[in-house]
Amino acid sequence: MEEKSKRPLILIVDDDKNICKMIEASLRKERKYEIKTSLNGEACLKSIHDEIPDLVLLDIQMPGIDGIETLKKIKEEDSRIPVVMMTAHGTIERAVSTMKLGAYDFLTKPFARDRLIVTVQNALINSSLRREVDELRLELKDKYAFDNIIGQSGGMQDVFRSIEKIINSNVTVLIQGESGTGKELIARAIHFHSKARASKPFVAVNCSALPESLLESELFGHEKGAFTGATGRRIGKFEQANGGTIFLDEIGLMTSATQSKLLRVLQEREFERVGANELIKVDVRVISATNKDLEEEMKKGEFREDLYYRISVFPIKLPPLRDRKEDVPHLAAHFLKKFCGQEGKDIRSISSDALDLLMAYNWPGNVRELENAVERAVVLANSAEVSAKDLPAAVKSLGEKRIYESDDTLAGWIEKLEEQALRQALLECEGNISQTAKKLGIGRATIYRKAKKYGLPMVKS
Repeated sequence: MEEKSKRPLILIVDDDKNICKMIEASLRKERKYEIKTSLNGEACLKSIHDEIPDLVLLDIQMPGIDGIETLKKIKEEDSRIPVVMMTAHGTIERAVSTMKLGAYDFLTKPFARDRLIVTVQNALINSSLRREVDELRLELKDKYAFDNIIGQSGGMQDVFRSIEKIINSNVTVLIQGESGTGKELIARAIHFHSKARASKPFVAVNCSALPESLLESELFGHEKGAFTGATGRRIGKFEQANGGTIFLDEIGLMTSATQSKLLRVLQEREFERVGANELIKVDVRVISATNKDLEEEMKKGEFREDLYYRISVFPIKLPPLRDRKEDVPHLAAHFLKKFCGQEGKDIRSISSDALDLLMAYNWPGNVRELENAVERAVVLANSAEVSAKDLPAAVKSLGEKRIYESDDTLAGWIEKLEEQALRQALLECEGNISQTAKKLGIGRATIYRKAKKYGLPMVKS
């Protein structure tokens, strides 16, 4: 196919040469269109195969392949091509029926020039917007492609294999993992790879960011006057996500009352706006995420058991970054490229010393913390390589404990390693002595003694 000209190309298809000339003359006065004409359906289809037009003006009544059959074949060739049908008074009903086949609009002969121009302009604007939306969707699909979710470790490969099984189903998904492991990224990838829902909305709701009174309105919407401050109707997130996916982040923090209302939506696929009696039905896929252990929350009575089984039909567990250290170099390289582009810097690599520190650190904030660390390093780096000095203090502290000194004895190195291990374990356990002792496999008294020896702070007993 030839490359399209800069001006929109309009193809006029009518077996009446005089009508073709009349329409062409009217459009050429605008001086902003390229015009081609065809006298039958066969010639139209050949022309479209050679060069895709921006708009087709198509007569219904033609010898050979009529307008309706031609319309069907145009849509098979490229469904995005807008087609305006042209019809005489006696075939208006047939023209209306072509709208179901994908026609944009129809013109009834004889039509005024103003009506022709307005219809053409609207069709071209609509087509342009549709193409932009399609391009954006492709961009989003590429952005959230599984190839772009860095994870070559066995744990992440298991996650990918699980996701592939449910992409095109409507099953509810519960993504579990610590903060910063990429739960929303996985949810978006599931949505944008779904054949049925990718073209529909993806709506994310952070359940921890709003108090109960506002969360209900956020999810289900409200009517004017439903409560103080409700000055107009609000369409809720479930309604906005109709046909697509709603992502309920931090669902473990949802209050009991809101859990009950959510359960009904999952069971009945319908709800009422706050302050209304009208039932609204929705077709929404629900993906939830939490960093809490919901089974433990159920035992404590903090999370409804019936809701848990509704949202966790297909659970996905994301491993923390410390359990997939082999992914750290790949993630760091990915973030390096990303932030160099944003900052306009030409940093080509990460030094071996810096990479050793990145590998040694346990990343309590997971992938998000690593991303922030690399972004900081890119900003600070003043050479073509990220060095250890460009890394955050928490990461660099590991290196400070491993600086080689010529007069160090073996006993001295053992003490340094012991202090490093104890410091890191206390950090990960948030100062909890019992958890730290269990983690290191030593007694509480030993923790107290060693912490005092190395001057380490202790928070909880």
